[in-house]
Amino acid sequence: QAARSTRTIVIAGVPAGLLQDDVMVDILTIHFQMSRNNGGDVEEVTYPTRNEGVAYITFEDQEVVESVLKKDQHLLQDKRLPRCYPLTVTRYCHKVSSFPIHLIIL
Repeated sequence: QAARSTRTIVIAGVPAGLLQDDVMVDILTIHFQMSRNNGGDVEEVTYPTRNEGVAYITFEDQEVVESVLKKDQHLLQDKRLPRCYPLTVTRYCHKVSSFPIHLIIL
């Protein structure tokens, strides 16, 4: 079983405040399960998070993370949304927050 963090991606650009949180979780789950989005089986969606417009998607298989990251652009589309929303998809890295802040400022 791959470590949870290696099976998780970070999604930025989630349209906040448009729909109820559980509806947005449903839309994100559908998007990242679709083969046309290089997706696969989603284990968990964490939304909302402390950062507005950010969600975490954990897949059942680490291979799905790699294929999702290879897709050039993710456009969140759903009939419940007023338009398409471009998403920024990045690898989850728990180490980022453990760096001393003065190193980041330099």
